[in-house]
Amino acid sequence: MLTKEQIAQRIAQEVQNGQYINLGIGIPTLVANYIPEDLEVVLQSENGLLGIGPFPTEYKIDPDLINAGKQTITMVKGSGLFNSAESFAMIRGGHVHLTILGAMEVSENGDIANWKIPGKMVKGMGGAMDLVASAENIIVAMQHCSRSGDSKLLKECSLPITGIRCVKKIVTDLAVLEIAPEGGFILKERAPGVSVEEIQSKTEGKLIIEGEIPEMKF
Repeated sequence: MLTKEQIAQRIAQEVQNGQYINLGIGIPTLVANYIPEDLEVVLQSENGLLGIGPFPTEYKIDPDLINAGKQTITMVKGSGLFNSAESFAMIRGGHVHLTILGAMEVSENGDIANWKIPGKMVKGMGGAMDLVASAENIIVAMQHCSRSGDSKLLKECSLPITGIRCVKKIVTDLAVLEIAPEGGFILKERAPGVSVEEIQSKTEGKLIIEGEIPEMKF
């Protein structure tokens, strides 16, 4: 199975030149460390940052520079700082090409649940609902199963929905999957050493297997 860093490394392969990208809290923030140097992309954070670089080394930490997940970050040449109103105007205006989010559940129709577990206190929705409603492309970074071993790739989400039919691709510690137009998880790649049978046994939703499934390349 992949580590969180390897999930982020695989997702970085989906990044295209010239994109404006929002990285969600958790595994997605690690993607900043693996974007190829020959690509020019702009990373955005909904608390008002544009032009985020890799995580800082110990000697470059600036406590005043944090992302939406309250992690210290670096900023690249030409970056900008602004208020949340401008940041959400950018998101709601459709100017973010790619959003990479974590999730607690994803359904075979591309629904995502990633903000609330009933009975547990949360501080608020955050920017996820705006992002999944506005970005051109949504990629989810997540563990394939919960800590109790239950699949997180479901026929239908059981937790409160963040967005409906919005997820395009999912990268887990076991596989790379795409959402089929008619519904279902299309298995595209598997983690090194992981069998198709294992992925199938840990996927509650409809799994579509077409031909030989290659291992991920890093």
